[in-house]
Amino acid sequence: MEDPNRPASIPPFPTGYRASGLLLHVTSLPSPYGMGDLGPGAYTWVDRLEEAGQRWWQALPLGPTGYADSPYQCLSSFAGNGLLISPEFLIEDGLLRADECKGAFSSTSTDYDVVIPFKHGLLKAAWNRFRAGARKDLQPAYEEFCHARASWLEDYALFRALKAKYNSFSYLEWPAELVQRVPAALAHARESLASEIDHVRLAQFLLFRQGERLKEYARDKGVRLIGDLPFFVSPDSSDVWANPELFLLDEQRRPRFVAGVPPDYFSAQGQLWGNPVYDWEALRRTGYSWCVDRISALLAHVEVIRLDHFRAFAAAWHVPAGASTAETGEWRPGPGAEFFTVLRSKLGALPFIAEDLGIITPDVSALRDEFRIPGTRVLQFAFDGKRDNLHLPRNYVSNTVVYTGTHDNATTREWFEELPDRERRWMWSYVKRSEGAAREAASELIRMAWTSQAALAITPLQDVLNLGRDGRMNVPGRAEGNWRWRATEHMLSAKNFEWLEDLTNTSNRSGSVRAATTEAAS
Repeated sequence: MEDPNRPASIPPFPTGYRASGLLLHVTSLPSPYGMGDLGPGAYTWVDRLEEAGQRWWQALPLGPTGYADSPYQCLSSFAGNGLLISPEFLIEDGLLRADECKGAFSSTSTDYDVVIPFKHGLLKAAWNRFRAGARKDLQPAYEEFCHARASWLEDYALFRALKAKYNSFSYLEWPAELVQRVPAALAHARESLASEIDHVRLAQFLLFRQGERLKEYARDKGVRLIGDLPFFVSPDSSDVWANPELFLLDEQRRPRFVAGVPPDYFSAQGQLWGNPVYDWEALRRTGYSWCVDRISALLAHVEVIRLDHFRAFAAAWHVPAGASTAETGEWRPGPGAEFFTVLRSKLGALPFIAEDLGIITPDVSALRDEFRIPGTRVLQFAFDGKRDNLHLPRNYVSNTVVYTGTHDNATTREWFEELPDRERRWMWSYVKRSEGAAREAASELIRMAWTSQAALAITPLQDVLNLGRDGRMNVPGRAEGNWRWRATEHMLSAKNFEWLEDLTNTSNRSGSVRAATTEAAS
């Protein structure tokens, strides 16, 4: 159910609404513990956003990562990533000692091979203290948390305990009786792994507790959170393991089809993601209850959700399992308007941003517009010389979110440096300037986004800092080495945001989110 204490969300944007924000994943925040987390670095980040007049913080998916450490291949749609738990706040809670948290880490990138065992060791120590009686005052809240979220937490905790037992192998490699979820086998596993299951539950409790604290801090600062919901789920996830009837699987619980996209801007052979695809007929018979629960779970933590790969709600690219590339596949219908009608009846609103990039057919645009969901525009896609290019600011409607680039793009500086001369000239011509240098490209695109008529303008932090190739977060189609970039404390110094504050004020984007939510609700 929707949280009755959650304020009305912004999209579809009210008339005249103008605001801006920054895109930065939590793992990219400064922290002395090898990766960004929900600790003091996140609070400093919120302070910088407020000081610079930014009203929105957009992050990537916050679920527990699996394959290649990708936030878009989470082990659960409902659980959070325990690696984001702040050791500093666990020290405050009396669940860790400061001397247990010492380590030597890079401040500019995340080495997951080092950070994961380090963080798991800290969480194990915290669990041992909690089990031994430390913080008995938290026990009632912990038990209530487990009860309130039992519908997904029990399966997820067992799933993680079994993955640890079977050396992190895919659940499809577990004993057949566990793959097939034979009740007697599940009961035996719950009994034999009871301690490990409680460890997973506690980590989720601590994470959600820290997340709620950060959300309230951001709200008091006038900063709202944008979450990110992948359309598909990971093939190796508690989602598929616990709900096989909702996916197109064979008798051995292996995908019959996998998700991807045909050849596009990012990849000449298309992208073969490998996710199982939904059995929409089975979901429809349940009133899309699992999907509603999935979205409601995220809305407990954020005000607005970016719906990744929105076009799949109209039709998705299904590739036969075993294909070597995404070139062989076909479009299959998604749930369409019925899905959003059900969501609106259950949630009371549709607080979404549609990531409507890639191959967008008229049915996708019609679905977006029917429910007044803001679309996405990316300035790095704008300068092909065509006046009707949808990413050119002259072609925006107000109910739009414009980005300089996304987590999948090169930084704007790198993009400009690799841009063909003709497209560079088009860009400078569009802004009625003589040609400039690469160091000016990022600030020019930010200015273009902020002064456009789009209701919301967002840029990655890397573009505010004018970073080049070293600042890239992800290269689509590359399996390794992504999701590692981190900001340093120096990068978040107030001086680096002064020019953005000035631009935000002059472009009339520093208005109050509180006022806009009131207007949206009226």
